[in-house]
Amino acid sequence: MDIMTVVTATALVLGFLLSLGFAVFQRSCSKSRKLLPPGSFGWPVVGETLQFLALSKANRSRDFFEHRIQKYGGDIFKTSFFGHPTAVFYSPAGNRLLFSNENKLVQNSWPDSLARLFGNSLISKVGDDAKVLRKMLLTFLKPEALQKFVGRVHSVVNHHLRSHWIGNPQIKAFPLLKRCLFSVACNLFLSLEKETQQAELYHHFISLLNGMLQLPLDFPGTLYRKARIGSYHIRRILQAVIDRRRKDLASGSVSEEQDLLSFLLCNADERGNRLPDDDIKDNIMLLLMAGHDTSVVTVTLLLKYLALNPDCYHEVLQEQLQISKEIEGREEQVVRWDDLQKMKYSWRAAQETLRLHPPAGGTWRKAIVDISYSGFTIPKGWKVRKHLAFFNFYLSYSFALSPL
Repeated sequence: MDIMTVVTATALVLGFLLSLGFAVFQRSCSKSRKLLPPGSFGWPVVGETLQFLALSKANRSRDFFEHRIQKYGGDIFKTSFFGHPTAVFYSPAGNRLLFSNENKLVQNSWPDSLARLFGNSLISKVGDDAKVLRKMLLTFLKPEALQKFVGRVHSVVNHHLRSHWIGNPQIKAFPLLKRCLFSVACNLFLSLEKETQQAELYHHFISLLNGMLQLPLDFPGTLYRKARIGSYHIRRILQAVIDRRRKDLASGSVSEEQDLLSFLLCNADERGNRLPDDDIKDNIMLLLMAGHDTSVVTVTLLLKYLALNPDCYHEVLQEQLQISKEIEGREEQVVRWDDLQKMKYSWRAAQETLRLHPPAGGTWRKAIVDISYSGFTIPKGWKVRKHLAFFNFYLSYSFALSPL
């Protein structure tokens, strides 16, 4: 048998298996096709992931959803993301159904490719385990606990502005904000204050961000493989920080409330259990991603909208100048918690930015039972996407013209 015959036969077998696998995939997704939401699963295996990623890269991810909303009507459609059949909800009623039935109809379940990167962190937890871990993390992250860190955040931001912004006739805000807010997160979570300490961590962190929402092709050179390598090196760096912190805590040279790392090392959850090192690394890596990514998007868009609305910009500027004068008149010239409470107009501008562009476009869940909605059935095992950003799009079309 010559080589061409072998190659041809192999290709035919692989093609048959791929077609068979796709047929089984579609069959398993549809007990009764007529009852499924409208939409398309796209290509075998990859679904509509490539279309979504291409639009996202061009900063047009909204087009993906708007096109399907207009094409299928209603308030739900089906698609396939990252190898998972997915139902996308984008109406107030749909989101209310999902938000009010956590662990009854749906439970937390991110795409497998993303969950693998963040290991045993909060995004992999469900039910009581998720509640216990979330409560522990929020003990440190709630506003009351963060009050004592306002001065530290002010110092980090002030240093960054003086080093990279002031004196430059023109700057690119987005990349500089990424570095600035990453520095803030490193300070609050790990007490890494020097940019030289943060540089290696940031390098691997960017690799993680660039590849975490890509097709899970774990081959050399792919973005997903680079994200896997990045997550490995982040854990390696964090383990070294943990080992050093344990020694400092034992010697009494640092406080148990110094940052998130010390808090997690020194405190148990409500069950009396302390997190193992691997869980601490996974959750700090998750929080670095979540806090950095959402904050950067919001602050960047806030600057954009202030530039587009001179009257609002003037109000924010005057408010900030007034507070700045009060700070300059004090002996310790740092921002305090009560100063933040005075930034009422600035906060309203930030809230409007969040309303127009929620930094987290949506959340992932999995149907744990068959769900009936609007005459359709979402089969058990499907991913469910609650799309917050496009809820606002739907809201503007459905209610804005006649809010009452």
